[in-house]
Amino acid sequence: EVLLVESGGGLVQAGGSLRLSCAASGFTFDDYAIGWFRQAPGKEREVVSCLVISSGRTYYADSVTGRFNISSDNAKNTVYLQMNSLNPEDAAVYYCALTPFSIETMDPGEFGYWGHGTQVTVSS
Repeated sequence: EVLLVESGGGLVQAGGSLRLSCAASGFTFDDYAIGWFRQAPGKEREVVSCLVISSGRTYYADSVTGRFNISSDNAKNTVYLQMNSLNPEDAAVYYCALTPFSIETMDPGEFGYWGHGTQVTVSS
């Protein structure tokens, strides 16, 4: 059973930083992609960043480009999301998700495995 566990969320002041972690286990896929998504109250879940493990190819939403960085420690099957210069608009529940298939649109529907999420709160 694929298990994804997020950690690292919390309360931070605007302009601050957080690093989220996504620990993945329970799978034997040769290749996979991890996506970070977020969902704020009353809004749809949106992609933040994606990483294809084998190629290292990354994707960032326009709203976080230059502020967020996705990386991985493949030995630990852990993907990180370093978030800098946070603003109140970044506040949301952040989820990591996994797909063993190639990513086409980075729509949440492409990812079949999800963690339970970690809350990020940004005070102004």
